[in-house]
Amino acid sequence: MTPSPRLLAGTVLSVLAFALPAAAQSTGDTSPIDHVEGQPPATGADSKAAGKPVETEAANAPDQTPAFENQTRAPQPAEMPKVATETVAEGLPHLWSMEFLPDGRMLVAAKKGSMHIVSKEGQAGAALDGVPEVVSSGQAGLLDVALAPDFASSKTILFSFSEPREEGNGTSVAKARLVEDGNGKARLEDMAVIFRQMPSYDNTKHYGSRLTFAPDGALFVTVGERSDRETRVFAQDLASGFGKVFRIDLNGKAMPDNPFVSREGAQPEIWSYGHRNLQSAALDGQGRLWTVEHGPKGGDELNRPEAGINHGWPVITYGVEYSGGAVGEGLTAKEGMAQPVYYWDPVIGPSGMAFYDGEEFPEWKNSFVIGGLVSTGLVIVHLDGDKVSHEERVPLEARIRDVKVGPDGAIYAVTENPSAGSSSVIRVSRAD
Repeated sequence: MTPSPRLLAGTVLSVLAFALPAAAQSTGDTSPIDHVEGQPPATGADSKAAGKPVETEAANAPDQTPAFENQTRAPQPAEMPKVATETVAEGLPHLWSMEFLPDGRMLVAAKKGSMHIVSKEGQAGAALDGVPEVVSSGQAGLLDVALAPDFASSKTILFSFSEPREEGNGTSVAKARLVEDGNGKARLEDMAVIFRQMPSYDNTKHYGSRLTFAPDGALFVTVGERSDRETRVFAQDLASGFGKVFRIDLNGKAMPDNPFVSREGAQPEIWSYGHRNLQSAALDGQGRLWTVEHGPKGGDELNRPEAGINHGWPVITYGVEYSGGAVGEGLTAKEGMAQPVYYWDPVIGPSGMAFYDGEEFPEWKNSFVIGGLVSTGLVIVHLDGDKVSHEERVPLEARIRDVKVGPDGAIYAVTENPSAGSSSVIRVSRAD
């Protein structure tokens, strides 16, 4: 797929971006990379009383008030299961994502650009051939991986990655066939890039990205707005691919019933907009998309993106700039812009998310399990309809990059240690 010529304002941004000196592309604040490597807020390790919010640290934006009850700091549930943890794989390269294969093995994607199959015994195979070159500095890398709905017959996988381009880089989606030779080796064949977030931009921040298949076979692709003040405003621009959720088919084309397919100048692949940096996405029991995105300091958000909805960034947001100043005009609400279902202040640093419908934890039925880079554990969000009723946390004392529900109903969490360049996979099961 070649880059689309239909960029309008996005093209103007691309030209402007490369004319700016490097310093002008800075947010002017502490790096978002430092933000997600910061000190953790409450993790649940202090055994907060049931019925009380697990988060007791001071808010970064104490003057902001939620729009409705339990939009933030929801109480813990009355009953919380005790958990047991075990490491099922360790010494892995620094991972960004994992997906279970039908036979229980794990397909993992490493940030620096390799893909591996991890056996049930926790042993990683050799790097797969056929993975394209990726940008891997900063927040860039080989990102999410997902199995196509017909994987059992087609062996097709999809993956997102930070693609190097002449004009900079950007989040791209590729598909390929996973081929195994029967002797323990595997490779990708017929690899093709099917979709590119456009325009390209020359930094290494806020790529997103999660891949989630809907029941109708459509692929949701979440991306970031590339962080800088010059780019964040384009989360509001339908001609730009920054700060969006896309909905495409397996060939990378816009689904015909997408909300903006008939709007002149809009990118037809767009499903929702006004997002900051979406690194968590999952379907609920009704097959609807939910996401969690990195907000500014004190503004991580749980959202339920719907067709054509504007989620407000950077016009409205909870939280503040990393410097402590207001984001824009300091607004948390505006007509025509959706409120987050829930927000965290202080932040959890979300990455990876799964809807829980297993048998291991009946207390977590119909809840979302979210990985925390800053909260260093699992964040469990219980729903009552389309709102949050309770929040609890499972401390794992590690940065959590991805979360999956295993075939056995246990939770599998991918940890990361950026300084050591390594990851582990932890199995979380019931202790009683």
